[in-house]
Amino acid sequence: MSILSVNIGSSSLKFALYETAANGIGALLGSGQMDGLQPGGTPQWRWQSGTDAGGGALPCRNTDTPHTDALRVLQQWLAEHFPAAKLHAVAHRVVHGGGVFGGAVVVDEQVLAQLHTFERLAPLHQPYNLAGIARFQAAFAAVPQVACFDTAFHSTLPPQETTFALPEADRAAGIRRYGFHGLSYQYVCAHMLAASPRAHGRMIMLHLGSGSSACATVNGQSTASSMGFTALDGLMMGSRCGSLDAGVLLHWLAEGADAEAIERKLYKESGLLGVSGLSADVRRLRAAADQGHAGARLALQLYSYRVRREIGALAACIGGVDVLVFTAGIGENDAVLRAEVVQSLGWLGMRLDTQANEAAAHGIRAIHAADSSVEVWVCPTDEGRNAAGQAWALLQAGQAQ
Repeated sequence: MSILSVNIGSSSLKFALYETAANGIGALLGSGQMDGLQPGGTPQWRWQSGTDAGGGALPCRNTDTPHTDALRVLQQWLAEHFPAAKLHAVAHRVVHGGGVFGGAVVVDEQVLAQLHTFERLAPLHQPYNLAGIARFQAAFAAVPQVACFDTAFHSTLPPQETTFALPEADRAAGIRRYGFHGLSYQYVCAHMLAASPRAHGRMIMLHLGSGSSACATVNGQSTASSMGFTALDGLMMGSRCGSLDAGVLLHWLAEGADAEAIERKLYKESGLLGVSGLSADVRRLRAAADQGHAGARLALQLYSYRVRREIGALAACIGGVDVLVFTAGIGENDAVLRAEVVQSLGWLGMRLDTQANEAAAHGIRAIHAADSSVEVWVCPTDEGRNAAGQAWALLQAGQAQ
């Protein structure tokens, strides 16, 4: 038995196939990613199964329906590489569960209809997540499709964290702070609780990648988050601006900008890309900054500053910090950023072990100095494995009833 975990976006499809075991999810059997899945795009894909790997142009029959072609190719890949595998479930990452879904759920027509009502809350993610579920329902008719939510981990947020200072009618309409990246935070939190007794206290996790956010937990429960009503709020990101004075939006509207242009600027033209004028890739920006590129240097400085500022805010919310954790692409791989952040927070008692921070190591690891009053860790995340685990647990619980 196996579980296929998928993450479907507007122009991409990430997938991972996991073996199931008696007590949960076992080995990763194979994984891959398909990009360029937009009309008129140039679809590409790459995959790996054990020591075998491949990729290249994604064979498409109709460039107007690249997601459908991608699913067909994925089915062929599964049949070719895992002919004996029997799918137990398909676990889908779904960005928004609203205030309704606090955990994974098997998707039927009623659930899918409810999830469609949240599209206005996550217009750049939710429609593609749900369209993907519908395609997989048709392609794997006998296999349960399980929705796993980025908002679910934050269902423990207290009212003072979720409430905007708006009239009751707006709050009743669902305008509140939700928090995102929950699949990542749940995975990292579970590993940290096992790795360090102090993680049961006040912990701040930093999910730093093309999408960036911060989350504070107390005793393993989400207590405060940098992201709010949408996945746009909070930290500066790859191409998203993060927190922005709402008056700027009113200014743009008064200047004649329409909603589509504003949405494009906020989500796709800002952040590291917009400030640098060069790229959203931190690796490229570091190289450019070393060569004297002023925009790249400013973008990196601003990103680091916004991370430090958010840590300070979260520490105030939970009364201090016992453990700080870096995860996701930038957090796991950029030693320079980690050093800047930790060294700037010396007033909180943080001390960095420079050698541990710069070591070319993998896996979960401590990078704080022996005299640091705050533990600092790097913990790789795996949203796909977490989603697969949620799907397995949900179906096992259903069978036990």
